Amino acid sequence: MNFLMNKRLGLIQIHLAVFLFGFAGLFGKFIHVNPLAITFGRTFFAGITLFIGLILTRTTFSIQSCRDFLTLLLSGVVLAVHWFTFFQSIQVSSVAIGLLSFSTFPLFVTFMEPYFFGEKLKGFDVIIAVIVLMGLFLVIPAFDLSNHVTQGVFWGILSGLTFAVLSLLNRMLVRRHQPLAVAFYQHAFATLFNLPAVILSGVSPSGQDILLLVVLGVVCTALAQLLFIGSLRHIKAQMASVTAGLEPVYGVIFAYFLLSEVPTLRTFIGGLMILAAVFAAMVMQMRVE
Repeated sequence: MNFLMNKRLGLIQIHLAVFLFGFAGLFGKFIHVNPLAITFGRTFFAGITLFIGLILTRTTFSIQSCRDFLTLLLSGVVLAVHWFTFFQSIQVSSVAIGLLSFSTFPLFVTFMEPYFFGEKLKGFDVIIAVIVLMGLFLVIPAFDLSNHVTQGVFWGILSGLTFAVLSLLNRMLVRRHQPLAVAFYQHAFATLFNLPAVILSGVSPSGQDILLLVVLGVVCTALAQLLFIGSLRHIKAQMASVTAGLEPVYGVIFAYFLLSEVPTLRTFIGGLMILAAVFAAMVMQMRVE
């Protein structure tokens, strides 16, 4: 009975976390400042919340070595670039384009992971990569960078690439550090990295923008991350990975009802191909492990 209750709790936590992650994309439209400022606000308020979480849970802050410190610093920079490109994609195009093009990150992980961890590249992974590329070709209306949708896909792919790099760095870091501590340091370093650019940009957010940034950082970032990490105590990482694939689905649904954004038929079909390929890869990974 306790096992079933714990598993149910884990499933609730992971779905709520992915629900919040999916909702985060809409803030690129809700907040009327540039992506640099949105990224800074998100990491700043999330970092404060994660710091409080570390104190309350008495999780250690210690960093094992200078190499780990530099890796954390690098991952913070990558996190900042990831969210900048993510919100840039959404602001120049739509929530659907941003989320769907970002969801190609498993494609990059597929080819980068064997190189960094000495693992063998499988034929099935190559097939999945081809399907994802076909989906992207459908999402892109024209190979013209003056087209806003094409620009959105370009920034979204960069967002997926940087997230893939971040995932590989996290794989190395969580072997020696608590996930909550890793998340805190990454947000802290991302905030510091973004600070000079935000100051130089002279951005002046309104009171409503600041309130939305607090919600984005505290609820849709820090709380979502804590829920995601907490769910791993009760469910397998593979289940969490598959559920995380619902993020663009939630985001597109939210955008439809709250922003009246209706994806084109090409975007819809291409998005389905990308999501289907990602889900297939995750399910196959579960069977292997």
